[in-house]
Amino acid sequence: MSVHILALVGSLRAGSHNRQLAEAAVKLAPEGAEVELFEGLSEIPFYNEDIDVAGSAPAAAVRLREAAARADAFLLFSPEYNGTIPAVLKNAIDWLSRPYGAGALAGKPTVVVGTAYGQFGGVWAQDEARKAVGIAGGTVLEDVKLSIPGSVTRFAETHPVDDAEVAGQLTEVITRLFGQVGTPSAA
Repeated sequence: MSVHILALVGSLRAGSHNRQLAEAAVKLAPEGAEVELFEGLSEIPFYNEDIDVAGSAPAAAVRLREAAARADAFLLFSPEYNGTIPAVLKNAIDWLSRPYGAGALAGKPTVVVGTAYGQFGGVWAQDEARKAVGIAGGTVLEDVKLSIPGSVTRFAETHPVDDAEVAGQLTEVITRLFGQVGTPSAA
């Protein structure tokens, strides 16, 4: 059995360090696990119940939900924008929280990690993302965390996959998430 982990990145910038971290996760997935980096969060309109209608929901939101439905677990990468979660990531969580009580996040193990320029690596944003995912029904692994500070300097010339310390920590995060799939109480 292969475990399918869907990665969502809260930064749209092409050279985003969080995107690079997600790319590293794709490469570092242990045997038996596949990390899929979802493309297209920028195309999803802000959540609005008026447009979330069966049979006519926006195509980009439908693609996200379909990818999420195929996933066994989620790995979210969050930078910190003005001390909180980026809108694009929060919007994805909002779309995945519906229909209420039966959204694609419901009951699935989820880990939130990331990197940011500041000295704490985006912990406030990551905490907010964990809170939103938990309210949306996801099973947040509260004890599995990775916040990498100083992204602008740390990854200025080194991709996260080539940073031995980061690669080791990220591998541990993915391995722990992988180990929670199918476990009755992941949190």
